[in-house]
Amino acid sequence: MIQPIPSPPSRARRLAQLTALLLSLIVLGCGTSAPPPDSGTATTPSEAPANGEPDVLHVYIWSDYLDGDLVTRFERENQCRVVLDYFDSNEAMYAKLKAGGGGYDVLVPSSYILPLLVKENLVQPLDPSAIPHREHIDPNYRKLLPDHEMKHSVPYMMSYTGVGYLRSMVGDLAPSWNVFARQDLKGVMTLLDDPRETIGAALKLNGHSLNSLDDTALAQARDTVIGWKRHLAKFENAQYHHGLASAEFQLVHGYSGDVLQVQVENPDVTFFLPKEGFPLTCDLLVIASKAKAPKLAHRFINFLHTPEVAAKNTQTVRFLCPNTGSYPLLPAELRQNPAIFPPEEVLARAEFIEDLGKDNEKYVKIWDEIKAAR
Repeated sequence: MIQPIPSPPSRARRLAQLTALLLSLIVLGCGTSAPPPDSGTATTPSEAPANGEPDVLHVYIWSDYLDGDLVTRFERENQCRVVLDYFDSNEAMYAKLKAGGGGYDVLVPSSYILPLLVKENLVQPLDPSAIPHREHIDPNYRKLLPDHEMKHSVPYMMSYTGVGYLRSMVGDLAPSWNVFARQDLKGVMTLLDDPRETIGAALKLNGHSLNSLDDTALAQARDTVIGWKRHLAKFENAQYHHGLASAEFQLVHGYSGDVLQVQVENPDVTFFLPKEGFPLTCDLLVIASKAKAPKLAHRFINFLHTPEVAAKNTQTVRFLCPNTGSYPLLPAELRQNPAIFPPEEVLARAEFIEDLGKDNEKYVKIWDEIKAAR
């Protein structure tokens, strides 16, 4: 249900690598007819937590981002309890960790913030021998990420950011970020409460990189978002897709998997990736530097990358897991869904959100100005 997008010009080598990788995964999946795994399929039971280590695993993750049956299964197989806590932005997660709060073992940050977490010793190096299912992460995909050697992280899910809407209420739309300028939808639209995502969308609309540090481009993006803000119901990260499901919101800025989860229940929900370009993010599995159950945390990460577990998780959350062993196990409806595996000409418009180091302060300043604007 993705809107058609005109073929773009050639892009940088990094995007070409990404396109080639995902196309290879599509070929892999199309060559198999394996059925989706049964959620009850057992793997070899793990040992109980080591003596002296807690039997409770604390996971800090985005909401609606993990199959609940898989959590129950991990608890059963490892004789432990998993406690999930949720954040709605990388910035909120970082602030909580920096303040010393949480007591978490496993974290699920986006790739662009990992260098900062490593620099400030908020995450610990991984033991590769404890995560043998790392072998299913395609090295061609891995090399696109900051931690391509997986010293501190293992990729979890890929996410594309675009626009979801109710076709019956909004009508057919041109696939553009400029839809947020529509005054007739005032009060029923939301933008992500995330500076990099939302400022990035405005940058792309105006013809710039979503990682731009150009002051003129950033000022223009600020003014664009302020214009959009006047038409919004709110900035929202955690509940926008539930609002779309209930028709409280009719058009939302959001992550592909979130919108596709709603689409399963309501085929009126449509998702597009804007023609001007869109953010691509990889969320990661990492272990907090102060984790009280690091061995259990390693087991959890390894469990999530068991191919049939990764396939089951993908079917639930509707995000693309870069686990090549899991892809052939996905049902055809997911392997052929262009919002999960976008075609080449659409992928060519994707751009990774990157770590900007100290220059991220420019985005923080502009975001504060956007929030303060009337």
